[in-house]
Amino acid sequence: MIIKREGYPSKGEIVIGTVTRVLDFGAFVSLDEYENKEGFVHIREVASGWIKDIRDYVKKGQKVVCKVLNVDKKRGHIDLSIKDVNERQRKEKIQEWKNELKAFKWLEIIGKKLGIQEDKLFEIGKKLIDEYDSVYIAFEEAAYEGYEVLIPVVGEEIAKEIGKLAREHIKPKRVKVRGYFELKSLASDGVERIKKALQAAYRAKRDGVDIKIEYAGAPRYRVVIEADDYKTAESVLRNAIGRVTRSAKRLGVEVNFVREAI
Repeated sequence: MIIKREGYPSKGEIVIGTVTRVLDFGAFVSLDEYENKEGFVHIREVASGWIKDIRDYVKKGQKVVCKVLNVDKKRGHIDLSIKDVNERQRKEKIQEWKNELKAFKWLEIIGKKLGIQEDKLFEIGKKLIDEYDSVYIAFEEAAYEGYEVLIPVVGEEIAKEIGKLAREHIKPKRVKVRGYFELKSLASDGVERIKKALQAAYRAKRDGVDIKIEYAGAPRYRVVIEADDYKTAESVLRNAIGRVTRSAKRLGVEVNFVREAI
């Protein structure tokens, strides 16, 4: 089961599709995520440089990731580019689509368990796409925030089942906050004092939180806090800063903290 979006993609959007026809001057691509939508990749948008034979680059049935260059809704034309998609965008889009296909499968499992007809299941999927722009993201929300967030969209029974599958298959993302301690000491044992001051950061640790301190070149020491959410990470970071600062002052070490942008 594949649930597709209605309407047109936006200009600049990264989309995934399947090559349906290859001509000497370009290729037609059926958009996997959109209902009955086909775009065209002109030969000059297939790859950089001169192309002798377009079939050396694209073939019928091939999956391609494209950037939407222009959309003419009146004429039903969608202009696409393959060459304007960088490797990072291509990998991210492919993974995004794989995740979406998994989410469709999970929805099918729920449908079978609850005895929901396929047409009704499609309606549910479309509601999730309308609300979250992706069925997979809806599952992520249920995994991170709890199934209750989906009740207004799909009802309690289905939301509970989505929550169960989401917790089984989606590992919550970890978040990181970072910064630098700048520590200086003119004492003969200054290095040992600095190390001792930095050790105080680890006393801010909580269950489920990781603290890492890395040497970044004197007098800078990088601290990285990893947690399940930003609120916890920020709280631990503030605690760590306070502990290191107090310890440094007791040891006669000059200390300053610089926050690193996320």
